[in-house]
Amino acid sequence: MNSGPNFNLWVIPILPLIGSAINGIFGKRFPRNLVATVALFFPGAAFAYAVWVVSQFAGLSQAQIPHIERLFSWIEAGGFRVDYGFYLDQLSVTMLLIVTGVGFLIHIYSVGYMAEEGGYYRFFSYLNLFMFFMLMLILAHSYLLMFVGWEGVGLASYLLIGFFFLKQSAAQAGKKAFITNRIGDYGFLLGMFLLIKHFGTLDYDKVFNAISGLPVETGVGMLTATALLMMVGATGKSAQIPLYVWLPDAMEGPTPVSALIHAATMVTAGIYMIARSNILFLHAPIAMRVVAIIGALTAIFAASIGLVQNDIKRVLAYSTVSQLGYMFMACGVAAFSAGIFHLMTHAFFKALLFLAAGSVIHALGGEQDMRHMGGLRKLIPWTFWVMTIATFAIAGFFPLSGFFSKDEILWPANVGHQSGTQHAHAAAHGRSGHGGHVHESPWVMLGPLVVLAIGSAVMGWVGWPEALGGKNHIDKFLAPVFHTSSEPARSAENFSATEPQKSDSPQDEIVLERTLAAVSLATALAGLGLAWLFYVRRPELPDRIASSMKGAYRTLLNKYWVDEAYYSTLVNPVVDGSRRVLWRGVDVGIVDALVNGTGTVSKELSGVTRRMQSGSIRSYAGWVALGAACVVGFMIWMGLHT
Repeated sequence: MNSGPNFNLWVIPILPLIGSAINGIFGKRFPRNLVATVALFFPGAAFAYAVWVVSQFAGLSQAQIPHIERLFSWIEAGGFRVDYGFYLDQLSVTMLLIVTGVGFLIHIYSVGYMAEEGGYYRFFSYLNLFMFFMLMLILAHSYLLMFVGWEGVGLASYLLIGFFFLKQSAAQAGKKAFITNRIGDYGFLLGMFLLIKHFGTLDYDKVFNAISGLPVETGVGMLTATALLMMVGATGKSAQIPLYVWLPDAMEGPTPVSALIHAATMVTAGIYMIARSNILFLHAPIAMRVVAIIGALTAIFAASIGLVQNDIKRVLAYSTVSQLGYMFMACGVAAFSAGIFHLMTHAFFKALLFLAAGSVIHALGGEQDMRHMGGLRKLIPWTFWVMTIATFAIAGFFPLSGFFSKDEILWPANVGHQSGTQHAHAAAHGRSGHGGHVHESPWVMLGPLVVLAIGSAVMGWVGWPEALGGKNHIDKFLAPVFHTSSEPARSAENFSATEPQKSDSPQDEIVLERTLAAVSLATALAGLGLAWLFYVRRPELPDRIASSMKGAYRTLLNKYWVDEAYYSTLVNPVVDGSRRVLWRGVDVGIVDALVNGTGTVSKELSGVTRRMQSGSIRSYAGWVALGAACVVGFMIWMGLHT
């Protein structure tokens, strides 16, 4: 732990929160230029301050890392205590630069993309609010404070996905995302309860130190149960099987939302949480194996669905789910630094793909069906070229960033991942032509695209592998976070099932890594060749193949009927039960019956008693005489019986 300088890390998340509050409270009365200025200034200042913090972090000694800043005591209950504080190490530094840097570029793009939309101030208030919660998540020094950010990004995501709330599909997508993530969050909560029960704390440093002194579990023990529960939370946030269903529908939100939340930041929170908890997972090999299996299945499953989608944003959504599966798989085979490396490169080229898709949609007046696109290269050349760079990067072409980050996963996992055809399909843009009304996006949108394109091209070079003559700087930078915590588990015999098997000969390792890189590149080239054949040389082939394989095509087009299965087995029974039992049985039959019955009895009694209030003196005299007679009669009766 550190005893070094105070960086005032709280300043970084508080800046976008201030921007959100200003626009949220006063933005309705602001002109759009002022709303945009506020929306850009505070995230921009957070990015600048983050860069300064990282420059200061570089001067810390290894003994001062992690750098922890505790601000005040937050919760105290018996022996349990949680402070409000922040945690800075190599992992959080990497995430900090991604979130603030890429996030700021997307804010700039949004100024142009949302220029004609209603609720302008509301959109940027939500966007700034999301930045606040995401920064809280990655800078938190305890699981409980991470959970605050975790829930906060879920709230902001719900608000942004359902931004066009008058549109039924958008409102439904927002609710779907919110509810699905709550299922995963319940697992995360239970995992935290187990940590409290067994370690009495949720602070990272204390939990990790306690776990490091425990043996690696050979079966399903407390650590495995905790890791599996926390993995459930990660599957929800990072859209893995079986909780992936919310992310494709989340494309109902504005395109910048897809780029920021569902490509570059929020969906990577699950990966970050597993990587942050690497010592826990390394002591629970069974949980790690489950993570690897879920990641591999999700990667293939989502990519297969993306092959037949026609909506340009939905293709990218399934691509995102697939790539997140790739990162999950990396963590599952103990290649944590490789998973974070791919998270970083993916943030650039996937944000670029979404924003470039938004530029295409902007140019075509809202059209999202790729079958109605085509011939756009000369009409929107800047968008075409930046999207081409992103497509080649995600497909794994040398020397773009995706080539290096994917191979970092292929090497320890020893598995292939064919994604070239899917992403080439995303860039093909269909076959129809367009007239002269198509126009290039303004530079407030194109500027961020160019910066992201440069990042998509060169960011992978920080992980240039030693087998190809590089030094893999990102792996060395992240090694203190993952390597030292891995030592207890790596010495255990049963960990061999999870750890990548390496040859005794370093030369054999180099040959194997180069072979895998060549296979990866050949797969990407094959995908490009198929895309050229299907959509340029023989454009009739896709329809012919779909017609000849109707069963498989319908299965993929209907997304394996997973949504329908969930509705029939889970959603509809809950809705029907709520309607019949809770509403008609309890609410109407019991609650309403009691309330309405009380009202009915009171009404009947009042109907009788109000007849006494006739306004006639003669009537009142009669009632008084009757009452007096009753009293006298009662007294006589009492006298006779005493």
